[in-house]
Amino acid sequence: MSNTYTQIHIQAVFAVQNRESIISNSWKDELYKYITGIIQTNGHKLLVINGMPDHVHILFGIRPTQSLSDLMQDVKGHSSLWINKNELVKGKFSWQEGYGAFSYSKSLVPAVISYIQKQEKHHEKKTFKEEYEEFLDAFEVDYDERYVFKSVDYS
Repeated sequence: MSNTYTQIHIQAVFAVQNRESIISNSWKDELYKYITGIIQTNGHKLLVINGMPDHVHILFGIRPTQSLSDLMQDVKGHSSLWINKNELVKGKFSWQEGYGAFSYSKSLVPAVISYIQKQEKHHEKKTFKEEYEEFLDAFEVDYDERYVFKSVDYS
């Protein structure tokens, strides 16, 4: 075959360093647009993005032209630079090291989109840590709870 055909849907989830709730409603939509641009510039298809003041969920179709780790490095690195350049937070902004990435079949995409769109409602009843560990458990990802969220001391 001369062409490559794929259908790979990934939900990526990542947190603000130390899970600080510092993504403000006043600029979160601009952040989401900026992240959307990074994903599209890399040739992937953003399906939905949303989050809370301490984390972000993104569902996208990924092309096999770039590794997931390289894409996430671009998204997190460039969006951190954008936040800092625009002085949107006091001090230096950074994302937590690492991320969660979970794959879905096409038939589940509408349900995942709905889930991501309703982040505020989900977090009325559970913390991000609880949500994240539920993802890890549901996808049978082995993890050591001591290292899921490492805190960084900037002093």
